Parts: sequence; structure tokens; C-alpha cells
Amino acid sequence: MNIAENIERVQDRIHRACQRSGRSANDVRLIAVSKTQPAEAIRHAYGSGLREFGENRVQEAAAKRKELEDLDAAWHLIGHLQSNKVKQACRMFDWIQSVDSLHLAEKIDREAVALGRKMPVLIEVHLGDETSKFGVEEDDLVRMAEGMATMPSLEPRGLMTLPPFFEDPQAGRPFFRRLRELAARIDARRLLGVQMTELSMGMSHDFEIAIEEGATIIRVGTAIFGERRPKQP
Repeated sequence: MNIAENIERVQDRIHRACQRSGRSANDVRLIAVSKTQPAEAIRHAYGSGLREFGENRVQEAAAKRKELEDLDAAWHLIGHLQSNKVKQACRMFDWIQSVDSLHLAEKIDREAVALGRKMPVLIEVHLGDETSKFGVEEDDLVRMAEGMATMPSLEPRGLMTLPPFFEDPQAGRPFFRRLRELAARIDARRLLGVQMTELSMGMSHDFEIAIEEGATIIRVGTAIFGERRPKQP
């Protein structure tokens, strides 16, 4: 496995998808999903030009960050955030992409106030019928966005989703399109401080379809780092 070559292939796929949809590749941010990967692999990806990394678990990210303090990188929390990890997450991450309840948003806001910072966040939306997935239900999304608009230290930047997995990437297209439509619905309400400029959707096997449907952030792990490493016992 050559991480640099993998990144080149991913970037080529991004350019081709953008050409097909009449978009600029500069409008799509590549987040390297580094969960289960060692710090050494992240350092290789950084050396190949990547600057934004996504982690699923606060504790796993904390261990890596100690080894990578010299890197000028941006860190995104893309996995489910437990309430008891909010304080640590707000100190460690530059973005939280997985805000899935008003209760969690309130805790992040309070912690950000205490830190004297603004926290860019995305609202995670649950699309599909999978009970194992987290996220706000469609019917609750507008109410949640309205609530977050009153929180002084949150910067709601857009929406994120993890749709069901399909062998055929095209089958995910309706879910990506739906997320774009939901973002437009919130934007139409012109809520103070809420800007739906970011759509985080698409992973290694389907990010081209997500780009064609408006993704501004794609979360790519396997296509960069190879298959996930098994969890340590």
C-alpha cells in the first residue's frame, strides 16, 4: 500500500466527479478518515499533502494527537459523541460533524463558551431505516436548527449523513440528494448564525455520487489508508 499513490487516485476521482457535475474541485474538501490507523500512517498522508483528518472516537484520537502535535492539521470528530466526552472533544477537535441532538448541542455550546471559542459543527441527519445509525430525524431537523441558532458559541455550518451501504453506489444518490434538499429548507428560514454551506456525505465507495449531488466534504478512509486495522484487544 502506498498512501501517496492512493491519495493521487482519490484526487483524480474527485476531479472527474467535479467535471461531470460542473463543479470546481476546490469546492470539495477531502477529510482523511484515520480511525484505527496508526499515527505513522497519518503522518504519511500529511506528507502527501492532506491537512484534514477525521476520527470516530475521542479516546483514540487523543492518543494519536500526542504523537502528532507538530502537524498543522485540522481534526474532525465524525463519530458519535457521548455527553461525557464533550469537554475533551471541544479541546481536541476543530470541527464536530456529528451533533445529533439539542441536548448534545447545548453541552458543546457551554463548553465552547468556557473555552472562549466558536465551535464549527454539522448536524448529523439520520436518513434510512437503520436503527444502528445515529442522527436527527428529518421531522426534528428544523426545530433543532432553530434551537442551535440561539447558542452563542456554536457555528452550525451544514449537515452530515451516513446513509445505508449499497453495493451499487448509485443507490445512495437519493439519500445524498435528500440531504441537499434538507439543507436548502433550513437555509430558506434564514436563521441567524445558521448557514448550510457544508454537506458532509460520501465515503470511499460512493463519494463521486455524493459530489455529483452537492457534497462539499467527503470522508475517505479505505481508499487512502487501505482496509481498517483490527481493534486491539
